Amino acid sequence: MQQELKIASWWEPQPNGKILCTLCPRYCTIGEGQKGFCYIRENIGGKLYAIGYGRPTGFAIDPIEKKPLNHFLPGSSILSFGTAGCNLGCKFCQNWTTSKSKIDERNSLKNVSPEEVVALAKKHNVNSIAYTYNDPTIFGEYVIDVSKIAREEGIKNVMVTAGYIDKNARKDVYKYINAANVDLKAFTEQFYHKLTFSHIQDVLDTLIWLKNETEVWFEITTLLIPDENDSSDEIEKMCDWITENLGSDIPHHFTAFHPDFKLRDKERTPTETLLKARDIALNHGIKYVYVGNVFHEEGQTTYCPTCGVKLIQRNWHSINSNKIVNGKCYKCGTKIAGVFE
Repeated sequence: MQQELKIASWWEPQPNGKILCTLCPRYCTIGEGQKGFCYIRENIGGKLYAIGYGRPTGFAIDPIEKKPLNHFLPGSSILSFGTAGCNLGCKFCQNWTTSKSKIDERNSLKNVSPEEVVALAKKHNVNSIAYTYNDPTIFGEYVIDVSKIAREEGIKNVMVTAGYIDKNARKDVYKYINAANVDLKAFTEQFYHKLTFSHIQDVLDTLIWLKNETEVWFEITTLLIPDENDSSDEIEKMCDWITENLGSDIPHHFTAFHPDFKLRDKERTPTETLLKARDIALNHGIKYVYVGNVFHEEGQTTYCPTCGVKLIQRNWHSINSNKIVNGKCYKCGTKIAGVFE
């Protein structure tokens, strides 16, 4: 049976049969028979349809540390899925075979209802569902429907996202979300404009909104690219902005770039660059700072910000020990930011 198309939620009709999509700050004007920048929102007969709805490109069971989230149910498993397409155009995309594909090019699954996604999570006895791989913003209707049912079943919901979403749409999309990892890809408009075809201020606005107007637990990831966003000055300014606007408790992950997609002329990020960024962040007051895509025991360990004792020791995405008790340091009793049960 052919899947019934889902009418999109965020759009406005325009003259001459065109449609203004209001889901993200790209605000695509879409003509009849055309798709938006993301590839999965299409004007059909003067109405906007979410053609990625119910069409995931695959599922996986992951450790939640892989999202990465180090302070949200550490050691638990999560069901991960996404669709095709993306609303950013990152030249360095590490998942471009999915994010830069149209839905019919990915041999996506069809007619996977929200109920079936939640049933799959229950079958595998996972704690959470992650909307990930491409940016879940673009399949916001699907996120809402799956996350609502998941919450009713006691399953948590996690967004892995660039945070590039319209200020009105995000209130809907995040209604049932428990946690998020948000990419803060750099701290200059030049980087965002040149390498992602988006704008930094919209992402900063999303981060401030998450902090001040929601109960969503979130962490930040920055992929450091040699000579593009890895200068000490830029990292210092980023960390100062975070502590001033979001506080010092938001965990920050600095991860290593590898050459991919349209940015193959760059070298891999040296581990030393990640460790230098970690030191800068710690010195600027961020309490929990991690390195990723490389193995480094210290850079993957959670420390108590008060007494300095090791609380969670990790081996890549596996936990070797967890000494957080009732959300507090087992040794000195300091409350550790996060969701631990």
